[in-house]
Amino acid sequence: MTRKQEIIDFLAQEFPQNKCTVESVGPLTATVRHEVGHAELRPGNTVSGPVLMKVADVALYVAILNEIGIVPLAVTTQLSINFMRKPAADAAIIGVCKLLKLGRTLAVGEVSLYSEGRDQLVAHAVGTYALPPDAQAAQGPTRH
Repeated sequence: MTRKQEIIDFLAQEFPQNKCTVESVGPLTATVRHEVGHAELRPGNTVSGPVLMKVADVALYVAILNEIGIVPLAVTTQLSINFMRKPAADAAIIGVCKLLKLGRTLAVGEVSLYSEGRDQLVAHAVGTYALPPDAQAAQGPTRH
């Protein structure tokens, strides 16, 4: 089973309410997708801020799990977002994560958020995850 499939299975089991799908994973990267429907919209016919935050958080989590393995107690300690332009109401949100630092106790990454099919950023997020002590053992040798 691939690491991507392990992550997909883990998210389905532990976070069944999650609407993000894992599109791809790679060294220090992950891309996730969130379909947009009526429930994701706010007045003004745009995607709500909490949906964008969720996509950013899930993209970070997936990128980290791809590096350290399934370590459920890796948790968000900080997440900030800059909303740059109105997301399309008729397109999925795509979150592209790049990990900037993967240490023993902290991981830091950035996520670029797009409306599917469009090149301009709708938001940019930066986040930090705390990694539990057993994550270091799970990491093993660096894979890069």
